[in-house]
Amino acid sequence: MENKKTHGEGVWKELILRPTPAVRRHATGIEAVLLYGPKIFKRAGITAKDKLFLVTIGVGIMKTTFIFIATFLLDKVGRRKLLLTSVGGMVCALTMLGFGLTMAQNSGGKLAWALVLSIVSAYSFVAVFSIGLGPITWVYSSEVFPLKLRAQGAIAVNRVMNATVSMSFLSLTRAITTGGAFFMFAGVAAVAWNFFFFLMPETKGKSLEEIEALFQRDGDNKTKGENVTV
Repeated sequence: MENKKTHGEGVWKELILRPTPAVRRHATGIEAVLLYGPKIFKRAGITAKDKLFLVTIGVGIMKTTFIFIATFLLDKVGRRKLLLTSVGGMVCALTMLGFGLTMAQNSGGKLAWALVLSIVSAYSFVAVFSIGLGPITWVYSSEVFPLKLRAQGAIAVNRVMNATVSMSFLSLTRAITTGGAFFMFAGVAAVAWNFFFFLMPETKGKSLEEIEALFQRDGDNKTKGENVTV
């Protein structure tokens, strides 16, 4: 019976149907926009294959560089500050990217400034995502989820959300345009920022036991209607 509760069916029931306060307070998600870099830049106005290749390579370089920088900032700046800065930057970058792509598509790719704005915005999005939300998703999940829920909560849910965004992106762009899709992503990021600001405490320097107790205590206080400062 113990094995059933800590693996498989028992874990999924606690994660989805009967979550403890520590589990209810945590949610993760990740944008899979990077998978469609070539299509995005092509719709922004880049048609030459060699230029499209170079711009796409630049995305990979930005991602690698800022993930490397993030490894030095996580324990110095703290998860919460870095996460809020990252998601706030994503809201701005995604909004600019949506605007740039909308103008580029409406002009048939003839506006040079719209193309430049789209490229700069895409690079900025990759940078701010890679320095915060990207790596912190895994760090925060491993710290916040109880040990028995960590595989499902931190990995399975993350991958499911990633696959959902990836598979629906092209259909979404056909329904509301590429620019519209990024405006929607900016809205989702804004909601995420508010969630992190009000519900996610700092975990830097705390042991796993202290973190679990923090979420458990805050959840109990919420249930009792008390104010909680995170």
